[in-house]
Amino acid sequence: MRMLINVPETVVADALRGIAAAHPELTVDVENRIVVRRDAPVEGKVALVSGGGSGHEPLHAGFVGPGMLAAACAGEVFTSPVPDQMARAASAVDSGRGVLFVVKNYTGDVLNFEMAAELAEDEGVQVAKVLVDDDVAVSDSTYTAGRRGTGATLFVEKIAGAAAEEGAPLERVEAIARQVNAASRSFGVALGACTTPAKGSPTFDLPPGELELGVGIHGEPGRERRPMMTSREIADVAVDAVLEDLGGRGPVLVLVNGLGATPLLELYGFNAEVQRVLGERGVPVARTLVGNYVTSLDMAGCSVTLCRADEELLRLWDAPVRTAALRWGV
Repeated sequence: MRMLINVPETVVADALRGIAAAHPELTVDVENRIVVRRDAPVEGKVALVSGGGSGHEPLHAGFVGPGMLAAACAGEVFTSPVPDQMARAASAVDSGRGVLFVVKNYTGDVLNFEMAAELAEDEGVQVAKVLVDDDVAVSDSTYTAGRRGTGATLFVEKIAGAAAEEGAPLERVEAIARQVNAASRSFGVALGACTTPAKGSPTFDLPPGELELGVGIHGEPGRERRPMMTSREIADVAVDAVLEDLGGRGPVLVLVNGLGATPLLELYGFNAEVQRVLGERGVPVARTLVGNYVTSLDMAGCSVTLCRADEELLRLWDAPVRTAALRWGV
């Protein structure tokens, strides 16, 4: 096993200590594994809280800051945070205007955020929840009942976070988050498996010369395996799968997301093919983001997320954001 770690047991805590050292604008509780924007709670503002298993960085801690999340909770690698973490985070950032939990559709996350909402409400915190379930590849999988939550999480956190930053009430922030999720679809492709620190070997078997179409961000199986394809061929399959399910008309936000081990050279080349397919299908592109945002440790591969965006969603997307992993307009 070749990993830049000390021991598997401390990998999450070590990463959190590193985040604290690199980003003094954040308050990092290493013991409880909570990352909070330093100025929280922000008076008069709804607070967004999210979280999930570690290994998907920069999701979620990398999106804590003005314009996005007020707090993020880190679980063990590929393991949900516990309810006490989430409830503690909600209490830390609540200004009295309420808290929106952004929850990826994985069974552990859903159950634990449900319990956390009850705990927070017992402490007087008003909580709303939005479930992200954008993956079109499969309807059920190893970790989920229903569709998996993947790349659209970034769109939800950014756009709903902008609405919260403007002072929108909790009901409005929740409605926008739900609108973004409903307007978003994703499809992922794995060229190689990831390796968890605890296991020290690939999490699934992907023979040389093959790829997995529709893979999940934990290495869950997708629709099918095929012999290796060109970037052009992969874009045709991935974009068509998304568009077939997305429906509707109008411009889209595009996220070409690396899963952890794919170089930007390849991601930008793949983005060129994604843009080609969208052009051939008559889909106008409003904005494009390329990079590693919702990863799966060292998995080779990528995902495509499209969001049908009206003028209001585009305005909120363009609004200033200042986080470790996403920053513009400031």
